[in-house]
Amino acid sequence: MFRGRVQDGRLYTVYGKEEYGFPMDDQELDRIDLCHAKYYALLDKKRFLAPIPSHPQKVLDLGCGTGERPHWQPPGLWWSANTAAPEVIGIDIAPTQPEWVPPNCRFELNDMEQPWTWPENHFDFIFARDLILSVRDYPKLIDEIYRHLKPGGYVEFQSVTGTIQCDDGTLPPDPTGSALRSLSEHLRVAAAKFGAPVDDPARWRAWLAGRGFECPAAQEHVYKVPVNPWPRDQRLKLVGAFEQENLLSNLTGMTLRLFRRALGWSAAEVDAFNAGVRREVRDWRYHAYWPL
Repeated sequence: MFRGRVQDGRLYTVYGKEEYGFPMDDQELDRIDLCHAKYYALLDKKRFLAPIPSHPQKVLDLGCGTGERPHWQPPGLWWSANTAAPEVIGIDIAPTQPEWVPPNCRFELNDMEQPWTWPENHFDFIFARDLILSVRDYPKLIDEIYRHLKPGGYVEFQSVTGTIQCDDGTLPPDPTGSALRSLSEHLRVAAAKFGAPVDDPARWRAWLAGRGFECPAAQEHVYKVPVNPWPRDQRLKLVGAFEQENLLSNLTGMTLRLFRRALGWSAAEVDAFNAGVRREVRDWRYHAYWPL
């Protein structure tokens, strides 16, 4: 039976070559499902953007988390239980997926950064979302993806970065004057020490284009994830409400192991720092956002 490891009151996975920064307990699984809803709203009711064929036969979901993405897919696409042919494989280093799934879907306990055992030229579409603190070597992972995609297949990465942004000057630019700016800076330093920089998504397009994918097809779309419901736009206001709940309820899970391991903080220091971040997250005067 698979068992995790409890540290500072949170449950972490012990599978995989490298240490993963986030927990795998029920609170974290609820956060992941909340993020699925948040991204669905952000992408205007789309799960992915790649112009894949209407009937892909083999799909790989890297870091599938709770496995909810297949069940939330609307009828007519491959993850629907009513769809006939396709094979969908979801892999993760934490066995947190449901037991009851459509017959064309299965989950595997697997480390995506270890050598792949599937046949080459096998998948029509490979998808990954929020591989934060998960991937130490994206070029190596992209090489594996390239070998295992069929000619004409697509890969899509989606992820927020931990680099806080503000376009109108409402958020103080100096980390010493803003808890959110300080959070962003500490995330940058800690994640680099952890071996999984939070700004890696900014390098995805160049890595993809440089390792065999067609340059005209390697597209990058940047979206704004508000930290609270400050936007006037109703869709972004909803996204901000999701993200505010994410930060208020789950900030400890996102920072505890990372700051303890990489920065040498105590659990009490992490809690005290997060309290300041939460105060700013509640303040709609700060028009801050994460790029996705």
